[in-house]
Amino acid sequence: MTVPISFEFFPPRTPNGRKTLLDVAAHLARFKPTFYSVTYGAGGSTRGGTAATVKDLREAGHAVAPHLSWAGDTEAQLLATVRGYVAQGVDRLVALRGDTPSGIGSPRRMRHAEELVRLIRTHIRAPLVLEVAAYPEVHPEAASAAADIQFLKRKVDAGANGCITQYFYNADAYLYFRDRCEAAGIGVPIVPGIMPITNAANLARFSERAGAEIPRWLQRRLDELADDHEALTSFGADVVTALCERLIAGDAPGLHFYTLNKAAPTAAIVARL
Repeated sequence: MTVPISFEFFPPRTPNGRKTLLDVAAHLARFKPTFYSVTYGAGGSTRGGTAATVKDLREAGHAVAPHLSWAGDTEAQLLATVRGYVAQGVDRLVALRGDTPSGIGSPRRMRHAEELVRLIRTHIRAPLVLEVAAYPEVHPEAASAAADIQFLKRKVDAGANGCITQYFYNADAYLYFRDRCEAAGIGVPIVPGIMPITNAANLARFSERAGAEIPRWLQRRLDELADDHEALTSFGADVVTALCERLIAGDAPGLHFYTLNKAAPTAAIVARL
């Protein structure tokens, strides 16, 4: 059974980083990903870097799905950005609410991904595929799990074609979430987000910020292996490969890997699969 895969990058900050990322993309291309996505920092903080990375990847012949969020842009600025991407041949976007940069207050109301999806669908006639975010372990700001699913349904009803989830390490969380989404009338694919494990401290920090749960048994084992990078990486690959196998067996419609701009950890898992 062939399962579609995709890989996520963040915009490099240096010329050498840009070159390295293209090498990473070329290495991962052997797995025939559906697309590479490129993130958009909090408050649009990587706006220019995102556009440059999309251009680099497109010129290298790769399918790219830029992330896009409201940040501080006006509707006209956002639509100009989308039209610029369409002109480059981009046919897929990841539409997000986005985060406010830390330390910056704003008198504006928070605008949600649902509104961004609706804006694009209203004004852009190109046949864009729009992905949105989903949270199997519940968005950290959601009032309840049920409310979170209703927010997701509103994004889909506004015109989203699919969802990419926050990463997780409990397959049951995803499978239960998907069943609840289907029961709520959400009929688009919900693709699990997959985070390779290579550094215990970094993973704990990312997870704290993102509201992703690291199961206790897993955290304890990562703590034990924290000073043995080779053993931790091998163990992490075993854990994430088994997770992916369970998701595939559960008919996940694809796998989206958060690469952190590194080829080897993701490639090791995909090669096993």
